[in-house]
Amino acid sequence: MKYDIKDITLAKQGQDRITWAEREMPVLRAIRERFRKEKPVKGYRIAACLHVTTETANLMITLKEGGADVTLCASNPLSTQDDVAAALVKFHKIPVYSIKGESNKVYYSHLESAIKTIPQITMDDGADVVGLLHSKFQHLMPEVIGGTEETTTGVIRLKAMEQDGVLGYPIVAINDADTKHMFDNRYGTGQSTIDGILRATNILFAGRKVVVSGYGWCGRGVASRARGLGAHTIVTETDPLKALEAAMDGYDVMPMAKAAKIGNLFITVTGDKHVLREEHFKAMPDGAIICNSGHFNVEINIPELQKMSKSVKEVRPFVMEYHLKSGKRIYLLADGRLVNLSAAEGHPASVMDMSFANQALSVEFILANAKGLDRKVYSVPREIDREVARLKLKAMGIPIDTLTQEQSKYLVSWQEGT
Repeated sequence: MKYDIKDITLAKQGQDRITWAEREMPVLRAIRERFRKEKPVKGYRIAACLHVTTETANLMITLKEGGADVTLCASNPLSTQDDVAAALVKFHKIPVYSIKGESNKVYYSHLESAIKTIPQITMDDGADVVGLLHSKFQHLMPEVIGGTEETTTGVIRLKAMEQDGVLGYPIVAINDADTKHMFDNRYGTGQSTIDGILRATNILFAGRKVVVSGYGWCGRGVASRARGLGAHTIVTETDPLKALEAAMDGYDVMPMAKAAKIGNLFITVTGDKHVLREEHFKAMPDGAIICNSGHFNVEINIPELQKMSKSVKEVRPFVMEYHLKSGKRIYLLADGRLVNLSAAEGHPASVMDMSFANQALSVEFILANAKGLDRKVYSVPREIDREVARLKLKAMGIPIDTLTQEQSKYLVSWQEGT
């Protein structure tokens, strides 16, 4: 079996952590038990480009026990947990191509290694595998039945491909599931982003002016957690509806040009490019901390920050000090990459339980319905979303009401009125 990881001797440590995460993933565990018996993905080759974490490991094990031939590579050069990669290789015989801190060159070579397995199903976190298949490996496209995409950023890229008529196979947008974006993005990103910042800096949030750029589900979560720790939280937005929502949720809302002058900590979660750039760096107070929790490291214009600096040095793990020519210092966390996965462990397993349950069930859906799917981006079927929610509630021991026959009839009728 071919693989490329940091250190196979880390496997025992990694397996212990995978088992710990599994305890918090009862929905995926239930799906795994069914997959083990029914083998719904038996004989299919799956190339997964995801963050190599304990939670992802449990998804990979679920797919393998369902009969799939699984290969895993990282979806970000800094998010890999090397002990988890080692455990998957040694104890589960799953090929992994992933090393924390790998260069861009190695990162893309790992993507290619996964693609060269000639996958029939792709699983993406940012659409990098899809992008390479459509550019460098078009000759393998006829083998692909379908794929899944985990992130907001990736779904945006794929919908653009669909609109341009170049998407080569059907993709299920996992991020569109309510049991993904409403929970993973809000509660997962909210908590894990703060966790990453605290591990990297050990700063006090209380009384600090924290600027959250973007008020989607991730931004909502980050802003609420920052406020919960006592921060004076400011939101910047370009969407008038989201800006209005943030204002009515009690946050100060203002343009970044104004926020840059008063913020102490800046967190970008927009999915867009150059949200923080030269004009903002110039306005920031001395000692400002900047970081990103969006998928790609383009939200902060690091090349411009570099040009403005007379020196750059690492002052703590994942903390780079940019000493500007003006004399001010700005601190960049985790090279502008996902701070929650680079400087911490990413989302808690209990929310990834739902996201990865959607992944597993969506792969099953694609294979069962392949002949009827067009080359477009599909939302997770509503019945899958509701089943994941039902299983999660059951695991949490929370019963809910059911509609009576009379109520069900009323909701689909028009005869009754005032």
